[in-house]
Amino acid sequence: MENSSIAILDLGTNTFHLLVVDPAKDTFEVIYREKIAVGLGRGGINEGYITAEAQKRALNAMIRFRRIIKKLKVEHIHATGTSALRCAKNSLEFIELVKEKTGIEIQIIDGDQEAEYIYHGVKTAVKMKFFPSLIIDIGGGSVEFIIADKEGIHWKQSFEIGGQRLLDRFHQIDPIPEEKIEELNDYLDHTLIDLKLACEKFKPVEIIGCSGTFDSLVEIYHETDEYEHAITGFRTERTLPLMSYLAIHKLLVGRNRDERLLVPGMVPLRADMIVVSSLLVKYILQEYHIKNIRVSSYALKEGLLTQILERFNKAIS
Repeated sequence: MENSSIAILDLGTNTFHLLVVDPAKDTFEVIYREKIAVGLGRGGINEGYITAEAQKRALNAMIRFRRIIKKLKVEHIHATGTSALRCAKNSLEFIELVKEKTGIEIQIIDGDQEAEYIYHGVKTAVKMKFFPSLIIDIGGGSVEFIIADKEGIHWKQSFEIGGQRLLDRFHQIDPIPEEKIEELNDYLDHTLIDLKLACEKFKPVEIIGCSGTFDSLVEIYHETDEYEHAITGFRTERTLPLMSYLAIHKLLVGRNRDERLLVPGMVPLRADMIVVSSLLVKYILQEYHIKNIRVSSYALKEGLLTQILERFNKAIS
């Protein structure tokens, strides 16, 4: 695999990601990145199927990715499917369609493997500490929680409570009514019992967030802090102060979609799910008395890549 490029396709419930890199010993050079909002779970995720419209959007994204991969002469392709493809009764139909139209084989990974990859991505981007951190990746279909420190993972679990699922269940009126927020919190009380037990045991002192929700929150924060925004540029680790997060949360929850889009840093891709996702973040902060938030720019796809590179380096050493 030396001097040959690698394509990682992270096929999420809300967004399909393509990452193309050239590998080097212990690192990689990014050649190309793209994400496409496909809404694979839209309209059917809580009923356990992928709608025909969602399949069409997703297939078009895969055909585009295939063209880019071919143009870049990529040697190795790794495509992973997560929550929507794990849970949908008709996921095999879509996987076979993608194979027929693009030649790309999709591997569905379970939630435990997804959490493992996320951890490896985060620890590449963020300086892990000696104390436990709660890593959170809020996807459209599932949410991965990992309690880890510098030495490794202490506990991890995937829950099928992603943004699209919560949106369909609790956020049908916009702005979201207070009674729906209470229903959501009650639902989390019952659903996240295993997380509560793990937090009581390991006592994480900070959140390390990754992927769309946290990217959006930290981008909104940077848009309101011009000096920090000007000096940071692209970094793999960023800080989201608690008081700033709470102010952003209050701003988002009290607005409808059109009003949320007027918030500097808010992108249309995240405008629908950001409210329920932020309510989940606030619930975690309050329930487990966490005061610090850091944000990782790396998650599943970078974690998968680090594992591929590790195997490659062992093979040539």
